[in-house]
Amino acid sequence: MTAHKPGDPTTLNRLYGRSKGKPLRAGQQDLVDTMLPQIAVPAEGEVTAARLFGGDCPLHFEIGFGGGEHMAGRADMLPDHGFIGAEPFINGVAQALVHVAGDHGASTPLGNVRIHHGDALEVLRRIPDGALSFAYLLHPDPWPKARHAKRRMMNDGPLDLIAAKLKPGGEFRFGTDHPIYLQHALMVMRRHRHQYEWLAKDARDFQLRPGGWPETRYEAKARAQGHEVWYFRWRRI
Repeated sequence: MTAHKPGDPTTLNRLYGRSKGKPLRAGQQDLVDTMLPQIAVPAEGEVTAARLFGGDCPLHFEIGFGGGEHMAGRADMLPDHGFIGAEPFINGVAQALVHVAGDHGASTPLGNVRIHHGDALEVLRRIPDGALSFAYLLHPDPWPKARHAKRRMMNDGPLDLIAAKLKPGGEFRFGTDHPIYLQHALMVMRRHRHQYEWLAKDARDFQLRPGGWPETRYEAKARAQGHEVWYFRWRRI
C-alpha cells in the first residue's frame, strides 16, 4: 500500500507511525502482561457499556490517548461513566496502565477504563450507533505534509463514523497545537455542520482549556515550546 492511495483513515486500512519506542521498564511490562488482558476491549463483537462495565452508563471514547493522562483524569472525575481508550503505541498504553493502576499508590485505581492496544477505528466501528456520550481526539499526529493529509483523523470518513456513534447531544472534543492541522480541521468540519454544532461563542472558547479537560503530556510539551494550543467542542445534532 502506498502513501498516495486515495481516501482517509477509514479507507486506508492501516496504521501509520510508531508502534513502540524505548523498552518498557519492568513495572510497565508487568502491567502490560497482567493488567492489560483484564481490562482490554474484547477482540470481537459489539463494544457496549453493558459488556465492558456490567451495566448501562454514559460511554466515552478517546482516539489515540497518548500517555493516558486525559483519559485517566476524566475517568477519575466521572466514576459512574465508562471510558474506552485506543492507542497503537505500546509505550503510551503502558503509561496509561500506570495511571489506571493508581500511579504507584498515589491515587485510587480506576475501574471504569477499558483499553485497546491498536486501531481506534476498528473498535469504534463495533460500538452501536448512538451509544457514545463523548468522543475525544486530542493532539493527534498532524501529518503536516500535504501528501499525507489523508492520514489525518480529522477527515470526512472518521467524522462521519464518530457522528454515527455519538448520541444526539453527545460531544466531540478536539485539541491541537499545530496550525496546519488546525486549518485542515476547521475546513473539514465546515462540511459536517449538518452533524455537529460548534460550541463556541467567541475566541476565548477555543483559546482557553475548558473546565473538566485534563492536560495531556503533549499539550504540556507544546506549551513548554511556546506553541499556542486550541480546544474545540462540537455537539452532535
